[in-house]
Amino acid sequence: MTNPAEILGLPKPAWAADEVGMLYDMAHRFMSEEIAPRYDEFEKNEMVDRECWLKAGAAGLLCASMPEEYGGSGGTFAHESAIIEAIGHVGVDGFGIGLHNSIVAPYILHYGSEEQKKKWLPKLATGELIGAIAMTEPGAGSDLQGVKTRAEKDGNQYKVNGSKTFITNGQLANFIIIVTKTDPEKGAKGTSLIVVETDEVEGFERGRNLDKIGLKANDTSELFFNDMRVPTSNLLGHEEGQGFVQLMQQLPQERLQIGTGAIAMVERALALTIDYVKERKAFGKAIIDFQNTQFKMAELKTEATIGRVFYNDCVARHIDGGLDPVTASMAKYWLSDLQGKVVDECLQLHGGYGYMNEYPIARMFRDARVQRIYGGTNEIMKLLIGRSL
Repeated sequence: MTNPAEILGLPKPAWAADEVGMLYDMAHRFMSEEIAPRYDEFEKNEMVDRECWLKAGAAGLLCASMPEEYGGSGGTFAHESAIIEAIGHVGVDGFGIGLHNSIVAPYILHYGSEEQKKKWLPKLATGELIGAIAMTEPGAGSDLQGVKTRAEKDGNQYKVNGSKTFITNGQLANFIIIVTKTDPEKGAKGTSLIVVETDEVEGFERGRNLDKIGLKANDTSELFFNDMRVPTSNLLGHEEGQGFVQLMQQLPQERLQIGTGAIAMVERALALTIDYVKERKAFGKAIIDFQNTQFKMAELKTEATIGRVFYNDCVARHIDGGLDPVTASMAKYWLSDLQGKVVDECLQLHGGYGYMNEYPIARMFRDARVQRIYGGTNEIMKLLIGRSL
């Protein structure tokens, strides 16, 4: 197969040089050897084995951007991008370590006490703890201010009641950051983030592993809290009511990460389709020899190149601390829209075979669709961008 990482022919950006490039190669090899051969099994079981998480931890693929003193590799988001791109280029998009690495762990690093960081980050780095963040509720999707889950202080514990849905890593996760209301009367200012280690708590219940149209290998669940008691020391931040601000500060990285998965799948779709149209014959010649095919592929490669240049710039700005929420929203919506368009066009060029599950493009078509929904729908992204005008 044509190498997706080289399909656009662009020079590597400065942030992707040296050890980041070596990490990409190592992550690509790990995904190819450890995850891809069993991926059909994981799709059938609707989750990746916990054993694979431990292997990823041992290989240094968990918490790459966390400081070494807390068990991480001391990298930046560039290192996380390398790992997520490797996942996308190999085609094992349901392995949920991206959320664990660059969404869950950073909340502990940025808002956790020293004691919390020393307690939790090393176990997240080994895979002993698998992370999730419980934001969405049955009645509150992108509207984080509408959260109903309640945490009431009772001595040195919180009593938590409520439910969450669409929680990525929800079946496997034993370390969950819960978005909850500690003071419902204060609206957004009454929101707090509380950590629960599910192996050590009563009143916690997992619902079913939700039946999705795509990303089958990633467990996505309902969670229920019934008078669940959590130590008050598990609050993130020095005081209650900081949760909404914490979420707003971290959402740009989450949205950029969605862009990472998008551009990686775009590049893989192009690589697979270029190979296919060169090999597949119709009316006595290769499909690539038809002008329509050439024009379509020219359009897709051009747009993919624009997307990659934009993405590279966003990563560079983020590493330097300059990626603003509006630009992150642009990256999330535009790159995920591009992903949907490119994968759809590539499936069309596969003809009837593109509709067959045995062809990777079919799985990519299903897996791509959710990118425009989670992390804040693309309509919400446009709303945020519009407010900045």
